[in-house]
This record gives sequence, C-alpha cells and structure tokens, in this order.
Amino acid sequence: MKKALIRGFRKIFPAKITEGVAGGVRGFRAFLARSFYGNPAKDLKIIGITGTNGKTTSVNYVNEVLKADGKKTAMFSTATIEIAGERKHNDMNLSVLPVWELMKFLSLAKRAGVDYVVLEATSQALHQKKLDGVKFEVSALTNLSQDHLDYHGTMDKYAAAKMILFMNEPRFSIVNRDDMYYKDFAKFPASEGVISYGYDVNSDVQILSQKLYRRGTECTVKVGDKKMELATGLPGEFNVYNMTLAATVGMALGISDEAIADGLANLEDLPGRFELVVDGAESPGGFDVVVDYAHTPDALEQLLYSAKEILKKKKSGSGSGGKGRVILVFGAMGERDAIKRPIMGRIAAENADLIFLTDEENDREPREAIRADIMKGLQEAMTEFDLSRRVVELDDRKAAIAAALDTARSGDMILVAGLGHETIRLLDGEKVQWNDANIVLDILNGSQLVNHYKKAIGSAPKSTN
Repeated sequence: MKKALIRGFRKIFPAKITEGVAGGVRGFRAFLARSFYGNPAKDLKIIGITGTNGKTTSVNYVNEVLKADGKKTAMFSTATIEIAGERKHNDMNLSVLPVWELMKFLSLAKRAGVDYVVLEATSQALHQKKLDGVKFEVSALTNLSQDHLDYHGTMDKYAAAKMILFMNEPRFSIVNRDDMYYKDFAKFPASEGVISYGYDVNSDVQILSQKLYRRGTECTVKVGDKKMELATGLPGEFNVYNMTLAATVGMALGISDEAIADGLANLEDLPGRFELVVDGAESPGGFDVVVDYAHTPDALEQLLYSAKEILKKKKSGSGSGGKGRVILVFGAMGERDAIKRPIMGRIAAENADLIFLTDEENDREPREAIRADIMKGLQEAMTEFDLSRRVVELDDRKAAIAAALDTARSGDMILVAGLGHETIRLLDGEKVQWNDANIVLDILNGSQLVNHYKKAIGSAPKSTN
C-alpha cells in the first residue's frame, strides 16, 4: 500500500516536489524518533562505515579491535548484532534499522554503558535520513563501485548519498586512497584529521604486501617509519582492505598495536563472508565449498580473484600437477539495478572455469528475465562453444548447487555467491526460508537429495581433465 501511494504521488507531481516532500517527512520522522528516545546518539561515540562492499566485515573487525582494547561495544551489521558482548545472528535482512528501531537500539546501547557503537551506513539509509542527527566519532569508506543504481539513478547520486556520512565533520574520516572517489570523500573536513589507507604510496597507512590463504589473510602495513603485521582468519584480498580500514580506525582512536592485531585475529569467521562451508582437506570429495554474499560486479570479481589466487597457492604448495577449478553458482536480485547483471555475467565468464547460472531473489520480476540479462554478459564474453561447455542454466537454485557438487572433483573450489548469510529469499513476492550454507550441507549429508536432482542436473558438465 505504502509503495503504491508513493508511486502514485510521483506520477502526479514533479520529481523535485516529491523528493522535497519525502525529505521533509523523513527528517521530521527522524526528529520524532530521536526525541522520543531522548536522543541517545549524543551520549555515544559512534563509528559509521559506508561503501559498496566490505561494510559488514569492516564493522565486525572494528568491533573486535575495540573489544581487544577493553572497550565495551555495540554493533549492528548485516550479518551480526551485538550489545555489550551479547551477540546474535542478524536474521532481519537489514543493514540499517528503520529510524525508530535504530533509536531504540542506540538507547539500549546507552543503557548498557557501551563505549562505542559501530554501524553500517548504507546509501539508502543516509539518503532517507535514518542517520539524521547522529554525530559520528569516525566516518569510514571501504570503496565505491556500481550498485543500487535502480534507487539512485547515477553513480554521482549514489556517491553523493554516501558522502552524507562525512558532511557533519566527524572527529576522524578514514578513506580508501586507492578508490577512484577518494578525493571526493577526502575533501570533507574532520575535526582531528582525514586519514587514508591503501596500496597507494601516499596513503597514511600503506599496504606493503599481502598473503592469501584458504583459511586466512596476512598483510604488512606501513605507518610513517613503522611497519605492522596484520593477520585474520578470513580469506580474500578484499579482507586486506577491510582489516587495514579497521586497523586505521584503531590507530586514530589511540588503540595499541597489540590490541589491533589481537582484535583482527579474533574474527575467525563471519556468516556468508567467504564462509568455508566444506573444507576439501577434511572432506571425502577433496573440494572446497565457499558461500559468499558477493552480489555486485566488484564484489564478484574480488571473490573470483581471491579464489583463483588461493587455488594457485594451493597448487604450488602441494607440488601437484592438477589444476583446481573455480566453479561458480550465482544469479542476481530482481527489481534491482538490472544494468549490473550483464557486467556480472562478463566477470563470471572471464574468471570462473564452470558456471551454474541460477535464481537468487526475484521479488516479483520474472526470473527468466533476470537470468537472460546475466546471460547477455556471458554470451558477449564467450564463444558459442565455450558457452555450451562452461555454462549451465538451472532456475532451481538447489538443483544448481547440487549440480556443482556433482560436478566438482578434488582440488576444485565451488563458490555459491549472492545470498551469503541470509536465511530468507524473496521469490515471486513470497518469503521463503533459505540458507545457502545449510542447503550445501543438506545435499551432501543426504545422498537421496542428490539423486532427486539427477534429472535436473543431467546436462551439467562432468569432470574432465
């Protein structure tokens, strides 16, 4: 009903009027919520992290760094929620709470006597004024790449929404110097300084080197004349950036090098973030299965790159002549940023050895239309022969996962991308219980499930040398 009313209002009145009215309503709503809960944010030190990818992991890293230094914290991220050590899985499919619930959360954090609150700050939440009136101790940027253009329209508008986090002069601004939008974010003043991080030699916290493993990541960073060794249990090159961001936040807040290193090491896993559901070293099949939330072109490319680097290292370390393959199971969200779908198809074609194209969440958009958009990118990047040999399209996501498992051989890595930690899928307007990691384990633990899908996966390419 609410969406229908909004659509009707937008058809009648010009965009500037509707946007102005919406902004006024949202601002007033935020004011009411703050007032009702006694404006809890003014008594809290709040750290906000925005960006296209890596927000959830970075929030969790920062939370662990603060706790390692003896701080009491509260955290709200897409995957996990925590107040004063009480941690739980986020099953709400929300990265930022609605403004009334957010003020309630901050009120509970205040009552718990926390020292810091760490929050994700999405572009929609910032644009919709959900964080209006919240003064940030630290504002931080992970990166900026294409996403949510269905909502914002252009990359410039998307970036402008993210910049709102930096406009109210936080104590510190932490910005990725390697990002193409670095200068746009770094121009906003911070009361005690703008601090950059990245591989760029001009970064205040410069990443010098990295090492990627199946069960973790290491990197060396340089701050002035000092070098620090950082390590985490989470794999992937993207986590080099995420943990360096967290280390930079820690340094800005005066946290000791030891506490920073300990905090980063304490985060050993995170639901749906390069989650190693099946460890090939400990399973009969000898192949890895990873579940990841990657649902943007940049995130998918980083995921595939990290998988290839890990397999390359695994091969050179084992001395084996075999080449592990990257097998990708993925789709795309319906009624969202259709422009990115063929881009993701091209990225998959260029980086995965085998691809199982399937459904993710369609909302109410026809599922076959979503897959067709992705297929355009696959077709553009492949010859017809390659397409028939390397791509299988299955609308049933469970069948696609089963097909990938049936196809995999020892040394391969299967990536199930798009839904990550989520426990609900929106299919044809209905909420369906779903979790990729559980589906993988259900299939492997019940051979009858694999047999049930034999007909569906009959066309899947079998193991070849």
